[in-house]
Amino acid sequence: MTKRERVLAAIHGKEVDYVPTGFSLHFPENQAKGEKGVESHLEFFRQTDTDIIKIMNENLVPDAGEIRTPEDWNKIPHYSLNDPFMKSQIEMVRSIMEKADPDAFSLGTLHGICASAIHPIEVRYGYEGVRELFCTHIRENKQPVLEAFKRIADGMCQLAAKYKELGLDGIYYAALGGEKHYFTDEEFSEMIEPFDKEILKASKEAGCINFLHMCKNNLNMKRYESYNSLADVVNWGIYETDFSLEEGRRLFPGTAVMGGLANRSGVMVEGTMDELKAEAKKVIRDYGKTSFILGADCTLPTEIPYDRIRAIAEAARER
Repeated sequence: MTKRERVLAAIHGKEVDYVPTGFSLHFPENQAKGEKGVESHLEFFRQTDTDIIKIMNENLVPDAGEIRTPEDWNKIPHYSLNDPFMKSQIEMVRSIMEKADPDAFSLGTLHGICASAIHPIEVRYGYEGVRELFCTHIRENKQPVLEAFKRIADGMCQLAAKYKELGLDGIYYAALGGEKHYFTDEEFSEMIEPFDKEILKASKEAGCINFLHMCKNNLNMKRYESYNSLADVVNWGIYETDFSLEEGRRLFPGTAVMGGLANRSGVMVEGTMDELKAEAKKVIRDYGKTSFILGADCTLPTEIPYDRIRAIAEAARER
């Protein structure tokens, strides 16, 4: 099996010669975009030798100015593939795909509606400040916020389709909003879920395979249960949010699962190479080889030695 064939077999619940692997990290800020970003990705792929190559996206929705009142969300414009941040991401993906292993399974990061709405104002208020601002504004006057989210979602739908055109197999959709300490269930179902699903549906219609990553801790995983028909693979913080792989298998029946390892603690960053390999094998043994991709809760530490990731990939291939 090629790497791509192996990942596709896992996604479709077919027999694999060994469990595929996929990991990613954020590169240093000065090496994450442009030509240096291309080089960073290619070097990471070469050194880690995982089955999945995931292209990061640090070309974020740009600063939109002061957003102090709900009405200020009217400042958020319509976005298209002609916007500079979109062009930069498209060009980086194109350059990476021209040089990357053609036998690997390829993903492009697509920030979900919540994250994409954070980016244009995060620089002014900080991450926690923006999350609280969302809650305040939708409770004061949700309509301008909804309309801004719609404009952002339209742009993300275009990017998903463009990823497929550039030769990627699918998207890695980074979903936010499931945390219990921000939105209520009702707010999530009205403000986040419709736009997440709109983007995921557009991605599927473009021919992409959807990896749904449910980010952060303290999640109400039930909020994502209805996403199952739009997801081909699901991934979440099993340690961060205390929701096991087995619980995920039951919540998302018929959908492949990616994960098994903590991303920023435990054996991944502290164990010896032998301990790391043993843990990888244990995760596979405990979960089984069907419909499973060995990965982590989320992105790994930027500074993690690449040979640790390669050791996991090699352990998964050992009989």
